[in-house]
Amino acid sequence: MQMVSHGRFADPAVEARFQETARTLRLPFVRIYGVLFMLVALAYTIANPIFVHPHDTARLALLLGCTLLLAGTYIGSTFWPRYVEQPAIDFAALLGIVFLVGHINLILFDELIDMQEKMHAVGVINRLSVSAFAAVALAGRPRLFLLWLALDFTVFLATVMPVQSHSAGLSYALLSYLSGAVIMVAINVAIDRSSRGAFALAEALEAERAKNEALVYNMLPQAAVERIRDGRVVADAYADASVIFIDMVGFTGLTKRVSPGHLVEVLNAFFNHADACAAKHGVEKVKTIGDAYLAIAGGNVTSGNSADAAIAFARDVLAGVAELRAVAGTDVGLRVGIHSGPVVGGVIGATRMAYDYWGETVNMAARLESTAPVNGMAISESTWLRAKDRAAFGPPHTEMLKGVGETCVYHAGPAPKRRTLPEISWVA
Repeated sequence: MQMVSHGRFADPAVEARFQETARTLRLPFVRIYGVLFMLVALAYTIANPIFVHPHDTARLALLLGCTLLLAGTYIGSTFWPRYVEQPAIDFAALLGIVFLVGHINLILFDELIDMQEKMHAVGVINRLSVSAFAAVALAGRPRLFLLWLALDFTVFLATVMPVQSHSAGLSYALLSYLSGAVIMVAINVAIDRSSRGAFALAEALEAERAKNEALVYNMLPQAAVERIRDGRVVADAYADASVIFIDMVGFTGLTKRVSPGHLVEVLNAFFNHADACAAKHGVEKVKTIGDAYLAIAGGNVTSGNSADAAIAFARDVLAGVAELRAVAGTDVGLRVGIHSGPVVGGVIGATRMAYDYWGETVNMAARLESTAPVNGMAISESTWLRAKDRAAFGPPHTEMLKGVGETCVYHAGPAPKRRTLPEISWVA
C-alpha cells in the first residue's frame, strides 16, 4: 500500500494520480452542488421583489445576477478536459461567490432590520453552504482550502466590521463563522483522508491484480485466459506449426557430481537463455520436462514461416552453450530436434492449468532430438522443405526412430558420432 507523508503520498506520481482520480470522481457532485446553489440564488431573485424595498431590489438583482453568472461559468468550466488539473478554478470561483453572498446578506439584513423583523431564524443566504461547497471541491488539497478559508474570513471581517457597532453582535458573528469553519475543515480533512485511504487500497488491489494477471498470462496465452473466464473450452488446431525439443546432454551424470543448488542454477541458466531466445524469435515456450525444453513456432504466438523461426531460435539457443558450460563448470551440451506439421493445443483440467500441445508432430520432435549431434540440431524433411535457409544442413540420411521407423533426417552442427563396423579381413 502506498505510504502517506504529511497528508500527501510520498511518491509524487502517486499523488498526481490520486488528485486526478479524486477530482474526476467528485466532478458530478461538484456540478450538482453548483446547480443547487444556482437554484437557491434564483429563488432569492424571485422572492426579493416581494419582500425587499424597491430601491434595494435593483442592487440585489445585480449581485444575484453576478452570482448566477459566476456559478454558471464555474459549472461550465468543469466540462473543460483539463479542469481536474486546475484546482485554482474552484478556489477563485468559490471565493468570488462567497464575496457576492456576503454583500447580498448585508442588504438583506438591513431590510429585515428595517422591517423590525425578529430574527429567530436565518433570513439570509447561509455562508456555510458556500464553505461546504469549497470543502468538497478542494478536498485533497487541505492547504489550498485553509488558504481559501483565510481569505473568506478576511472578506467576512471586511464586510461585517464596518456595519457591526455592538461588540455582542460581532462576538456572535465571529463565533458563528468560526464554529462553521471548524466543521468545514473537519469535513475537508475527513474527505481527504477517506479518499486517500480508498485510493491507496485501490492502488494496492490494482497492483496485485496486475501481478496475478501477469502470472496467469505467463502460464497461459491471453486468448485462452479470456475463454476460460467465459467458461468456454480451450481447444485449438494448428495445421502448420514447428515443434522444437531441446535436451541437455550429460545431465544425468551432472546430477551425480554437483549439489542440488548448483544443479538448479545450471537449469535456470539454460531455461532463462532459452526464454530470451524464444521472445526474440517469436517462439512460444510450452513447458520444461526435467532438463528438456519444449517450444513451438506457429502456435498461439504468430510467426511468418514457422520452420525458419524454429531454426533461428534453435541456433540462438545453441550459441549460448559456452556460457552454459561456464555456469556448470563442466562439459555440457545441447541437442535440438525440430519437426513441422499439424498440432492440437488446449487447456485440460481445473487445477494447475497450462496450455499444452499434442500430436505426432510433438512426438517426432522429441524422437529427432535423440539423433542430433551434440550442440547441433536434427530436423525432419517436412521442416527442411519449409525452411528457406538450408545451406547449414548436410545431405539427408535415414535414421531409425523409435515408434516411427526409418525417417529422413537433416543434421546441422558437429557431425554426429556414428558406429563404425569392424574391418573385415579376407583370408585367402
